[in-house]
Amino acid sequence: MIADKPLAGWRVLVPRGGKWGDGVAATLRSYGAVPVIAPLINFAASDDEAGLAAALRELQAGAFAWIVITSATTVDVLMSQSVVIPEETKIAAVGETTGAALALAGYRVDYVPEADNSARGLVKEWPHGDISGRVLVPQSDIAEPTLVTGLTSLGLNAQFVSAYRTVGVPVTDHVRADIADGRIGAILVSSGSVARQIAQQLAPLPVTTIVACIGPRTAYDARAAGLAVNVIAETRSATSLVEALVEYAINPGESPGV
Repeated sequence: MIADKPLAGWRVLVPRGGKWGDGVAATLRSYGAVPVIAPLINFAASDDEAGLAAALRELQAGAFAWIVITSATTVDVLMSQSVVIPEETKIAAVGETTGAALALAGYRVDYVPEADNSARGLVKEWPHGDISGRVLVPQSDIAEPTLVTGLTSLGLNAQFVSAYRTVGVPVTDHVRADIADGRIGAILVSSGSVARQIAQQLAPLPVTTIVACIGPRTAYDARAAGLAVNVIAETRSATSLVEALVEYAINPGESPGV
């Protein structure tokens, strides 16, 4: 029975649509929650299309020792451009989710950090034998320089290129009213850009609204945006995020990492 499930009676805002949002919504329903899918961000073509095209030409010509992929959206960009990555160019993914997207698209994955699925984790766990050569880092236009700076500090020649733009999506008046009135009990935060949109569009949140973040880095970004964080998933995966919220619902005073 739904009433026996840990999230029964909870309405939870899911801040992204598409496959990610549908998957999270299905997982939430399995725990008794009512998901409210309200995408807060979307992705648009890079505003530096010439720079991106030039970097991808160099990539396919074998000019880079590595390419670092930080999101499934970047994988979509590579596929849309029919990019063929040379065998001699190694491919790093910032986490398991991104690695799975690469594999699904037919790209191999040579390196994924094991302990920390984040830009900092990728740099910290970087293979010690590979600290020379050029590295292409295609990211969102608003990506922080953490990855490029960290790789450069290791001795690599890291080159950022804007692969796409992250843009905010206005929520509907109905969703905004439900948040303000406390009718949505929890908000999932899947990235720093989502956190900033929540702060811009929906703050101040009711004190009863539970904010659940997909990992320590996103929690840091959420707090920097002025949000109070209640739940932090141990790993950067949608499953871990929902499971952390379930654990909070069962044991409200024992959320790890907060």
